[in-house]
Amino acid sequence: MTGDLIGVRMAGPAIRVWNMAEALAPHCDVRVASWNRIERSSDRFETVHVREIDDRAMREHEQWADVIVVQGTSFRTFPSIARTEKIVVADLYDPFQLEQLEMNKYSPPDEWADEVTKAVSLLNEQLARADVFLCASEAQRSLWLGALSTVGRLNPVTYTEDPTFESLLRLVPFGLPEEPPVQERHGIKGTVPGIGPNDRVLIWGGGIYNWFDPVTLVEAVGLLADEHPEIKLFFLSARHFNPDIPEMQALTDTVETADRLGLTGTSVFFNESWVDYESRADYLLDADLGVSTHLWHAETRFSFRTRILDYLWAALPIVATDGDSFADLIRTRELGRVVPPTDPRALADAIRELIVDDAARELARGNVRAVREEFAWSRALAPLVDFCVNPRPAADRAALRERTSALAGSHFERVLAMPRGPRRDFALFRYYWKQGGISRVREKMATRKERLERD
Repeated sequence: MTGDLIGVRMAGPAIRVWNMAEALAPHCDVRVASWNRIERSSDRFETVHVREIDDRAMREHEQWADVIVVQGTSFRTFPSIARTEKIVVADLYDPFQLEQLEMNKYSPPDEWADEVTKAVSLLNEQLARADVFLCASEAQRSLWLGALSTVGRLNPVTYTEDPTFESLLRLVPFGLPEEPPVQERHGIKGTVPGIGPNDRVLIWGGGIYNWFDPVTLVEAVGLLADEHPEIKLFFLSARHFNPDIPEMQALTDTVETADRLGLTGTSVFFNESWVDYESRADYLLDADLGVSTHLWHAETRFSFRTRILDYLWAALPIVATDGDSFADLIRTRELGRVVPPTDPRALADAIRELIVDDAARELARGNVRAVREEFAWSRALAPLVDFCVNPRPAADRAALRERTSALAGSHFERVLAMPRGPRRDFALFRYYWKQGGISRVREKMATRKERLERD
């Protein structure tokens, strides 16, 4: 299950679900269900669209399934999934409660707090109910073990079954295709106005979000521009293909920085559209280095940067900011260079070294080729396939229902965690009416109107 669009343009959650289905199809009957649009099909598994208000339709799929793999808001979107007695796998590869701290930090304080509360409540419900959990890295394993401990899932029953808890919390990273990429056309060099066939391209392989630090990268390119005009920075997807994903402050700041330094259209380029998933090789194989820079905060520590996997797939040397699990991999396996956060000079020096020194760049490229096989989807998803071929309910299943009820949060938290729309609005109306009558309802309506006008 996913709330993401399934199509030629897909974000990380949908890409992950699609590849899960591909890996499971030889062993199981598989359906991919989305309450977003379905624009893609497969002859190996079914794809079904279920409107988010149509729980009756979802109940049909819930009854059909033996195992249900959930992401994000699945429990809150469909009551039949929240109440299911089937075996549930919770995919926690994206710690979105930490994302919300960054994503909404420019929102009004009450809205920011609401979104974080919603995320935490959603996760607590999954942690208290699922039979098995998936994480993307060893750092995430530590995060989720701590979370599982606090909701009582690391208990004598689950400990007796597996004192390592590796069967309860399985390491299933994001993966990459088995076959190396093939370029069908030039996506950047000699195609984008201002970038010639012989220029050296740094590619930013994804969206521009608040938890990243593209501003420092633009500043680093500015330090190199006079000495190395052949160095071009290309942002693959400046804007998200999904109109429901708001434009973030980081994008505004990055464009303003490039404009202020006089780099836009000469050294820094923004691709205004989202590149189709199947076409990304045309862009990646036109690049000389993959770059990923981020700020230092909690989201960084537990993140799993899926764009780095595309760099591995394309055998690109990588320049990245320190602080996450991929930085450790880049450093120890010599896949490129790791630099301190928010240091444009150190970043510029690392980029210059790998651009100018052909031997250093080719050494890194060879190391990347060796590492990328370790992240093939077939290997990454093996723990999920093993479980689904022989699924078992959690050892502490008997106590799950009581714990789910206790830990799902207050009534207000459950209302906040509902998807935005008429059903959520009506639930909020009822809540505020019971809390303080018509005066309380009018007060909250006035607050919302003021916020909408301000936004």
